[in-house]
Amino acid sequence: MEVIKAFSADFIAEALRYLIFASASFLIFWVIFKKKLLHRIIQRKELVQKRMFSEFGFSMLSIAIFSIVGTGIYFGDKWGYTQLYKDPAQYGMVYFVVSFPLALLIHDTYFYFTHRLMHHPKLFRHVHLVHHLSTNPSPWAAYSFHPFEAFIQAGIAPILAFALPLHYSVLIFFGLYQIGYNVMGHLSIEVLPKGFTRSKLSFWHNTVTHHNMHHKYFNCNYTIYYNVWDRIMGTLHPKYDEVFDEVTNRSSTGVAENTITTASSPAASLQHKAE
Repeated sequence: MEVIKAFSADFIAEALRYLIFASASFLIFWVIFKKKLLHRIIQRKELVQKRMFSEFGFSMLSIAIFSIVGTGIYFGDKWGYTQLYKDPAQYGMVYFVVSFPLALLIHDTYFYFTHRLMHHPKLFRHVHLVHHLSTNPSPWAAYSFHPFEAFIQAGIAPILAFALPLHYSVLIFFGLYQIGYNVMGHLSIEVLPKGFTRSKLSFWHNTVTHHNMHHKYFNCNYTIYYNVWDRIMGTLHPKYDEVFDEVTNRSSTGVAENTITTASSPAASLQHKAE
């Protein structure tokens, strides 16, 4: 049956992207180079094994939901309803190149406002709490969503496919970039250089610290790629630069593993204070 084949193909592709990026990041940063990066662990806490298993389980469930949406896009494209195209020259090479950052800007806007909405007290416990149980997230938390949130997160794909002319390769690269960046945001180890948040060339671009602070404090830093909407809407944590500087200016010498504490296990009774 074509529906099952389309769903299966999409699920395998989504799962492989997640597994490759998440496992590679975990292996590189939390296993191979962990001792060299102890000073860059943002909250100075170990990852909780039980929580990582939960993150993985919810992520696989989210991938199944993403694949339902992906299957819908597949048939929408087959029946001629999407704006996806094959020939790069159809809209010109300039648009072909510009369409990728345009897709990121649209996603960043979509993510910011849906994310803020999910933090509303009447929605948070029923939609977004699952993701916030990871107060000190691991790379496996990239897709750790409640099923309701998974559908919301997947909503950007049909918006792009049905409303914006995109070359197939751009949509594929967008999917790769999105999961890669999402995994990095949940790394809990800062990988960017000191001074990054204060440079005129890069201050607008998010860091691992940016999203890690969102998991720690909940009511700040809602954007995914760029902190422009956070600045416009006044939701950037006031000590973001200060925390980033503290993390990136730590000495790499004299940091022992026993200085990294065991992360406390988050509870479902977390009291959320939304704006």
